Amino acid sequence: MSDSGFLVLDKPPGYTSHQVVAAVRKILAERRIGHTGTLDPMARGVLVLAVGMATKLIPYLDEERKVYRARLVLGLTTDTQDLTGRVLSAHPEIRISREQLASALICFTGEQEQIPPMYSALKVKGEPLYKLARAGKEISRAKRKITIYRLEAAETLLPAYGYQEGPHLLIECSRGTYIRTLCHDLGAYLGCGGCMGELLRLASGPFRLADACSLEELARAAKEGKAGQFLLSPVDALSHLPMLHLSEESGEKVRHGGQLQIGDFTRPPGPEAYRPGQLARGVDDDGRLLAILKYIGGSSSSWQPVRVLAR
Repeated sequence: MSDSGFLVLDKPPGYTSHQVVAAVRKILAERRIGHTGTLDPMARGVLVLAVGMATKLIPYLDEERKVYRARLVLGLTTDTQDLTGRVLSAHPEIRISREQLASALICFTGEQEQIPPMYSALKVKGEPLYKLARAGKEISRAKRKITIYRLEAAETLLPAYGYQEGPHLLIECSRGTYIRTLCHDLGAYLGCGGCMGELLRLASGPFRLADACSLEELARAAKEGKAGQFLLSPVDALSHLPMLHLSEESGEKVRHGGQLQIGDFTRPPGPEAYRPGQLARGVDDDGRLLAILKYIGGSSSSWQPVRVLAR
């Protein structure tokens, strides 16, 4: 497959992110495929893949904010912090009121610190934590700053919840937030223990579940030679960056690493392109992305290419 772009997949539960990449490589007959961020094997939902030359653009995506729907399970803790793990504690006698839950959700909204779970793909000294956990090892992990922008019940809260009960939650959070750990920490705060049930990623930055395709849909389209319909163009995927319109001559200059000045553009750049260090999309007359450029400034405004895409 010669097309390049970004593919928004509805990852099925039970697949690792790497297994999905392998499956899509086979479906599209394209080796240059990579995911832009992992999703738990047990989880379903948005997994963004870069296809072809778009793999070079992964660092420039804006996926800082994520949106999830998750079920909080009260009265139970596990070694994986979700229902797939080994039970560490169980409290069948618990009863948590609606008011207690509502107060806890407010408490966990905003900036905070979180300790990554042992069962995670996070690497310490080059070794994924989950491999150490499977070997029965646990090591200290540094706290990481995260932000929970929104944390609310996805349904009307019941008057009270008992053992292995709990509401579905809607969570909008910063990249790097572990929803399993959030559920675990909520249970600890409530004094009853907790873990995560199901997990659904609804959005990763601008990429939405409503726009995602399944592996089955992709495979059918590929057989018909129509898989390209599911690819989001690099220009659209990077819509958070200002756009610079390049002439044929300035496009050639960029391909050779040359800086551009205002006179090299076919349209005047917008004011947002003049911020110090601002990245921008350099596109040709056909709207194709040629390069990512960075505003240098100085005595004469200039933009330096930081990533040039081959034709």
